[in-house]
Amino acid sequence: MMTDPIADMLTRIRNAVAIERPTVDMPSSHEKVGIAQVLHREGYIWDFEVLDEKPSQILRVNLKYGPNGERIIQEIKRVSKPGCRVYKKSRELPVVLEGMGISVVSTSQGILSNREAKSKGIGGEVLCSIY
Repeated sequence: MMTDPIADMLTRIRNAVAIERPTVDMPSSHEKVGIAQVLHREGYIWDFEVLDEKPSQILRVNLKYGPNGERIIQEIKRVSKPGCRVYKKSRELPVVLEGMGISVVSTSQGILSNREAKSKGIGGEVLCSIY
């Protein structure tokens, strides 16, 4: 049994980027799809899709690289963990790498980047940071 599926998702992406794979597959969930939507909106991945496989759905993430093969995702870290949750108000949301990176925040209006959450004036649980 997996205790932290979000950390598993981030590790799969980190490992796939390290060996420069074009896609990575993982078990799908509502929260993982929300994180993939944020990564797509912020330009860290090309696209994602949910495949209806048996017995459960698969989330396929198409990773993005630069024109010369540079990694778009340099580092991806889990912030809030099952043993230590991290909640922040909108004005306390972390600025990652002086605005060059993002934090993914789970809010009452869904999963958003720190920029989107600040513009809406809502805080929440800081899931991970990416740059």
